[in-house]
Amino acid sequence: MPAVFNMYSEGKIWIAKGDERVYLLPRMANRHGLITGASGTGKTVTMRVLAESFSDAGVPVFFSDMKGDVGGVCKAGEDTEKMRGRAEKLGADGFEFRGFPTVFWDVYGDCGHPVRTTVSSMGASLLARLMDLTGVQSDVLAMVFRICKDKGWDLIDSKDLVSVLQHIAKNRNDYIAEYGNMSSQTLGAIQRSVRTLEDEGGNFFFGEPALDIFDWIRVDESGKGVLNVLNSQKLSRSPKLYSTFMMWLIQELFERLPEAGDPEKPKLVFFFDEAHMLFSDAPKPVVQNIEQMVKLIRSKGVGIYFISQSPSDIPDSVLAQLSNRVQHALRAYTPSEQKSVKAAASSFRANEKFKTEAAITELGVGEALVSCLDEKGIPTVVERAFVLPPQSCLSPLTQAEYEGIIKASRFESKYRDRVERQSAYETMQSLEEQRQKEEAKAAGSKAAAKPSGGTASAKSRSTKSPATKVAEKAINRAAATAGREIGKGIFKSLFKK
Repeated sequence: MPAVFNMYSEGKIWIAKGDERVYLLPRMANRHGLITGASGTGKTVTMRVLAESFSDAGVPVFFSDMKGDVGGVCKAGEDTEKMRGRAEKLGADGFEFRGFPTVFWDVYGDCGHPVRTTVSSMGASLLARLMDLTGVQSDVLAMVFRICKDKGWDLIDSKDLVSVLQHIAKNRNDYIAEYGNMSSQTLGAIQRSVRTLEDEGGNFFFGEPALDIFDWIRVDESGKGVLNVLNSQKLSRSPKLYSTFMMWLIQELFERLPEAGDPEKPKLVFFFDEAHMLFSDAPKPVVQNIEQMVKLIRSKGVGIYFISQSPSDIPDSVLAQLSNRVQHALRAYTPSEQKSVKAAASSFRANEKFKTEAAITELGVGEALVSCLDEKGIPTVVERAFVLPPQSCLSPLTQAEYEGIIKASRFESKYRDRVERQSAYETMQSLEEQRQKEEAKAAGSKAAAKPSGGTASAKSRSTKSPATKVAEKAINRAAATAGREIGKGIFKSLFKK
């Protein structure tokens, strides 16, 4: 029986072939990578081929499905004459169509297991960016998080954060001395931003059970890396939520994974599709944070691969960290596009067989310029090559197929149902009830003390008889008359003198 075709063999991943085969070394895969090219040139297929290759190498993979057409990676591809011919042309002996171990995820829970995290896990800085807060509002939100940490209030979902904001707004004077001024207007503005975030999907994303990132770092019974596919069709309609979610994932990986040194192969490979959404309108501190994460996460054994239309979509500080590159065709109709082509060409080690700049505009569908790191960590000379065909199905899954796979997964019972537990919302309700009881008690004490003095006075007035009252009036009139007569006498005496 012939051996099953495997793109991973002898410690190398075969990804393309030109004049000769082009390999990606697993030991260098956590030096990150870049897949670029115009729409329709084959970026998504290249991402799938790399994902299948890493799976064969026993490396778990995460990637987002922006258009809903990647789900077929879980089942065998269609055996067509065209695909067979391409495999034979590239010398892929024994090529066969097959599916790969796959788990589907979806923030909204429609085409995969729900993906959630807590508000506190997201953190104040990422949340501020997600809600597009001003500098002052971001500082106040950071203080709110600090108060919650000091008081032991758990911020799980959006209603927890709203209840804390309302509580602090009502009791600002109790916190200003220790944490600084927090105006009611700023607290109200943050609260409105949270409500807007809920409408954009935050009410789905924030909650428990939160995603355990180690559920993505798994191999199946045969030792193949599990492909984790995040259905992002709906999520991508909210670009800021999508980019912040991806940033949180990178941050979560960095914080949770232990140091791995320089492993023989990555613990996880992370494909970041539509990478321009991450950097679009991103402030400088955010870009610097991403740059730092990309630099440091390599030591955790994680490889990050950005997929976008042009290298110019990625800031230079991040682009410099992406060592393994696959460049599909670029168009050069405008001056800015021509500039992008030149920049892309200059990033490769030249090959004397062709002019890199010219080749970028001449590449056909599925053809690319490829350069990976060699054993010494040096970029290889660029090769013009055809990427291998995927073995999995290129057609999207139906909703019924999604539902069947999801129900059969071990993670359905773990993540499907939302869990509600004691958190900041319930704590704020208890504090408010206690405050109302204390106010009611204080009001009752005042009401009990006030009538005692007033009643005695009224009673003393009411005990006087009518005769007594008439006598008092007569005495008062006589005294007044006597006073006036005495005053007149004194005035006349002074006047005569």
